[in-house]
Amino acid sequence: MFDIRYRYTVCMVIWGTMIAPAGAQQSPQQVLSAIVAVRSIVPSDARTASTLGTERTGSGVVIDDDGLVLTIGYLILEASSVSIRTRDGVEADARIVAYDHATGFGLVRANKPLDVSKLEFGRSANLKTGDPVLAISSGGPEGVRPATVVDRREFPGYWEYLLDDAIFVSPPHPLFSGSALLGPGNTLVGIGSLIVGDAVPGTDTGPGNMFVPIDILKPILDSLVTTGRDPKPRRPWVGVYTEEHRGRVFVTRVAEDSPAARSGLSADDIILKVGQAPVSGMAGFYRTMWGLGEAGITVPMTILRQSKMFEVNVKSVDRYNWLKIDAGRLTAAWHAEANSIQL
Repeated sequence: MFDIRYRYTVCMVIWGTMIAPAGAQQSPQQVLSAIVAVRSIVPSDARTASTLGTERTGSGVVIDDDGLVLTIGYLILEASSVSIRTRDGVEADARIVAYDHATGFGLVRANKPLDVSKLEFGRSANLKTGDPVLAISSGGPEGVRPATVVDRREFPGYWEYLLDDAIFVSPPHPLFSGSALLGPGNTLVGIGSLIVGDAVPGTDTGPGNMFVPIDILKPILDSLVTTGRDPKPRRPWVGVYTEEHRGRVFVTRVAEDSPAARSGLSADDIILKVGQAPVSGMAGFYRTMWGLGEAGITVPMTILRQSKMFEVNVKSVDRYNWLKIDAGRLTAAWHAEANSIQL
């Protein structure tokens, strides 16, 4: 393990090469101040408590002048309380503003001024393989890690989640949850989501991080802040956790009390078709299911179980209605909307 001061020096050199040559620019110290620690407490009976834990910690990024913090959504999902801490040790309770399942982003707002600089958005679409970046978690210089973009590709998550153009960097940052990915001009181009073993394409021994690109937040940010939700129609959700092998989609687990569970799906089932469309891969499974319509539609599936095929109809729901979200901590608009939706 090399010396933190040496790593910091290396990072500052790389940082210098990333600063845009023209225009006002935030200093490294200002950028570091915008990266805050995020801590949440989740009730033990929450849907995600058994998989994500009841106490979650990570990082977030201040993105406006009124204490709005962008983080990865699973850190705050179903939380009963959230707090943030700045690099200078200022602590503040925070209110959950939004959680967006489609992108994976989460937003919270501090209940008092943080007196830190906000981080400006960059353009994640401009990042390409080979570009130098910085992955930064809370805590100051020791949270700064130089990395390289090693791939841009779609990312299907086992929890009915899909990114069309995720950012993969290497080497991995160990404190990736909610960490900031900085590109040219000290701008924010991504938020840390996962550590993966196959960041480098064509290998299963190339560990790295997957970052959610900032560009997919921009069109929905205003709606998330004002209503807590993306304005697009709600996607159907059935509650299966899957993995892919040679194009086959295997069910590894079924969420408790989910549409899939109520329809009799179980671990080790293989999803062969959605409707009349053959399923090839997790991304294809999701796109076909979402293409049927909005949450609430029935998803017809052909399942292979113990060498026997059978048909099952799964009545989907909006995942937000299955989660145990404390609507009182969300915006009033989202609260009203959530109460008006019937399963």
